[in-house]
Amino acid sequence: MQKEQNIQLGLKENLSQFILLVIVNAFVGGMVGLERSILPKIADEEFHIVATSAILSFIIVFGIAKAITNYFTGQLANKYGRKKLLVAGWLLALPIPFVLMWGNRWEWIIAANVLLGIHQGLTWSSTVVMKIDLVGEKQRGFAMGLNEFAGYIAVAIVAYLTGYIASEYGLRPYPFYVGIGLTVLGLLTSWIFIKDTRKHVAVETKTTSVKRLKNIFWSTTWKDKNLGSVTQAGLINNLNDGMAWGLLPVLLVAKHFDLKQIGIVTAVYPGVWGIGQLITGRMADKYCKKDMLFTGMLLQGLVLFFLPFASQYWQYILLAALLGWGTAMVYPTFLATVAENTNPADRAQSLGVFRFWRDLGYAIGAAITGIIADWFGINVSIIVIGILTAFSAVIIYYRMKCRDNISISLFPFLK
Repeated sequence: MQKEQNIQLGLKENLSQFILLVIVNAFVGGMVGLERSILPKIADEEFHIVATSAILSFIIVFGIAKAITNYFTGQLANKYGRKKLLVAGWLLALPIPFVLMWGNRWEWIIAANVLLGIHQGLTWSSTVVMKIDLVGEKQRGFAMGLNEFAGYIAVAIVAYLTGYIASEYGLRPYPFYVGIGLTVLGLLTSWIFIKDTRKHVAVETKTTSVKRLKNIFWSTTWKDKNLGSVTQAGLINNLNDGMAWGLLPVLLVAKHFDLKQIGIVTAVYPGVWGIGQLITGRMADKYCKKDMLFTGMLLQGLVLFFLPFASQYWQYILLAALLGWGTAMVYPTFLATVAENTNPADRAQSLGVFRFWRDLGYAIGAAITGIIADWFGINVSIIVIGILTAFSAVIIYYRMKCRDNISISLFPFLK
């Protein structure tokens, strides 16, 4: 076991563990990509579910399960250690591919997504917190960019792969064989190679100037202007991602695109999101986080507003790429902002609260978009989500503050 005096903070100083955590997070992201492009079609063709709100029920239970798990993961991380929670998450993931392959009732698919939500809450939250623990203050944005890059490029690759396999060999069971490999590799890597990072937290706590939060839940939820702005934006961001996850394949099916084309569009969005974070993560370390978040949320809102008016395949590719870039601007910035504004001793719990509200957005987004789509149509549903996303950008603009002593404004001409 490492002695506290021998522990150093920084990316270079902890490079081997950091790389292993990036690899693990790629496996975690791949588990989400497993059903990204094909599950709505399975609901339609195999289970004959017509109502959009019913089709999106798998995202609702996923979001609720992940949100609740995020909250408790934040609380339990300091008590039991990050690694134990990470390994537990992979153990719970083992049945998921088999249930998705062989479940003969929609209720089994729902149950698999409850497990997937718990798995994601335990594993993704743990890898995020562990990377922040390792790198210290200077490279948090870049670290989160690498973390989210690994996760979402894996979402894109697996979404495309499962869409391709489904188009060649059928919707089930072959696409879900990919999930068996992901769970085995994720579990073995986490169990054998990953080390806990609680001692890194103890080292950073001795040097930080950030004060402890009196009420972590309420401060992160809304009271603290920076943390609260990030939290509401995180919820809205995943609200629109939940919509894209559930409704984008349905919209493309209605436009008569085939499974290969749907797989490409649904892969472009998380692909740009993932790759873009290699750039935006570094930007979050240099530029004002308020400006990054405002720009990213506004771009997402505009893309969603214009999405229903697209008619040609290349337009969907372009809009998916722009939506991915807007999301790339905010995702590593969310996490870096929470870390920047919390004491290391509060960080895991504050991140848990942020991720609780953020991932609750999946459930809220799927529920709202499903109901609106059933009543008024898919196009109206997407436009409403676009307006909500733009409004979130307005909240950020008026409520957040840049830390002028350590960041550069993206819009110096507005000062």
